[in-house]
Amino acid sequence: MDVTLAEEIMLLSLDDESGAARERQAAGWAVAGGILLELVMAGRVTVADGRLEVTQTSPTGVALLDGRLEQLASWAKDGRRRKVSDWLTKDQPKAVAATVESLCARGVVIEERHRALGVFPVRRYPEADGSVERELRARLASAVVDGADPDDRTSGLVALLHGAGLHRQAFPDVPRKQVEPRMAEIAEGHWAGAGVRDAIRNMQAAMAAITTAVVVTTVI
Repeated sequence: MDVTLAEEIMLLSLDDESGAARERQAAGWAVAGGILLELVMAGRVTVADGRLEVTQTSPTGVALLDGRLEQLASWAKDGRRRKVSDWLTKDQPKAVAATVESLCARGVVIEERHRALGVFPVRRYPEADGSVERELRARLASAVVDGADPDDRTSGLVALLHGAGLHRQAFPDVPRKQVEPRMAEIAEGHWAGAGVRDAIRNMQAAMAAITTAVVVTTVI
């Protein structure tokens, strides 16, 4: 089963049994960034100097990506190059919802509805098909823990996880200090063309800026 980068990040952030999201905010930025990165890799969007531009609106054939591409093209329809951080902030909640919906449609997770304190509606997404996440974690471990050469998609995934600080979600049983240097090495590697590398750096910078702003606002 071919899953998107956003779906892989979402899977890593969901508790297998309870279906609760961990590191929800950081995972949300990474999910939105994963969709944007896939659109860059598919030649639909370019990212440079902290700004993005829709260069092609033809469908990719992947429903999750095409839905976000349509929204992005509508948002940027005046032709101006918009800030990556603005799009991630705007799209993050919708991207997460669309990604979870896609995982449910694939049968990878199931939706469960509860009421917290008997009043507040709560949705959880426990795992239904564990084979997808097992393959994903094995691929990540091979590249990061064992030092194997990752393919381009795995490299992109590692770069997003590293940029969002999701080291523990990707490797819950390995100390961060053991995986962080290798993840940084992969993220900075020359596995992709200059355009994709620039896009990843821009998204990492945008996620860092957004996270810092949220922390400062919370403290104040």
